[in-house]
Amino acid sequence: MPELPDITVYIEALERRIVGQLLLKIRVNSPFVVRTYERPLSVAEGKRVSELRRVGKRIAIGLDGDLWLVLHLMIAGRLHWKPAGVKLVGKQNLAAFDFDTGTLTLTEAGSKRRAGLWLLQGAAALAELDPGGLEVLSASFEQFETELKRENHTLKRALSDPRSFSGIGNAYSDEILHSAQLSPLAQTQKLSPEETRRLFEAVRDVLAEWTDRLREQAGDNFPEKVTAFRPEMAVHGRFGKPCPVCGAPVQRIRYADNETNYCPRCQTGGKVLADRSLSRLLKDDWPRTIEELEDR
Repeated sequence: MPELPDITVYIEALERRIVGQLLLKIRVNSPFVVRTYERPLSVAEGKRVSELRRVGKRIAIGLDGDLWLVLHLMIAGRLHWKPAGVKLVGKQNLAAFDFDTGTLTLTEAGSKRRAGLWLLQGAAALAELDPGGLEVLSASFEQFETELKRENHTLKRALSDPRSFSGIGNAYSDEILHSAQLSPLAQTQKLSPEETRRLFEAVRDVLAEWTDRLREQAGDNFPEKVTAFRPEMAVHGRFGKPCPVCGAPVQRIRYADNETNYCPRCQTGGKVLADRSLSRLLKDDWPRTIEELEDR
């Protein structure tokens, strides 16, 4: 799922292309993508784009008359900038937004249709879509600490909960925790003041660094290579590969459709965390330390 750095770069690219432009037409290739029915999408046609906003992991396009088109890409949704009037061919093309300057298309890989499009009237309706997570890049340390320790959860869950922190998901939470040298299973209310400060600085550093990286990679082009798996990442999506800091093999905890990646030497004091399914199967054969893992 595109997270804060990806969404920020998407918005910057769109600002250069559609702010001040008339939205000529909205074409929908899949009715499942539309999530509001109070007013037809045609109401937005002929309106001028006034601004763009990030609302958590959503992209909000502000139009004249206090109308808002909101896109949530979910896991497999992506945006593309195409020549004006491009045809929507194939099931992966969900919708198109036509401007004089070009056409913005929304695609989604795979068969599951999770990406969504909302047409809302007014700032209050837009605010209802906001999960309410703290904007860490503009928050103080005290605000961060208060939110982090409001409830007791694992660090992985707390960081990736959109109601707690805005724009952070599975990928960047892994990178943040590796940078902070903290276990993904550490409890929020048990962190020391020094660990909390380290986590706060890691959140800000990692998100800012990756936003700058993605911005530089895109340049003046529209960002097309939006993915949660990048070779420059330290641990996310790098199971079995060497940690760039210490060289230990990156480990993972798998659950449902997601997995948490971490370095046992840098983050857990050499302990290999139990995978919910595999460790139950192996029981006593499950390696407990990085030394046991390397021996095998």
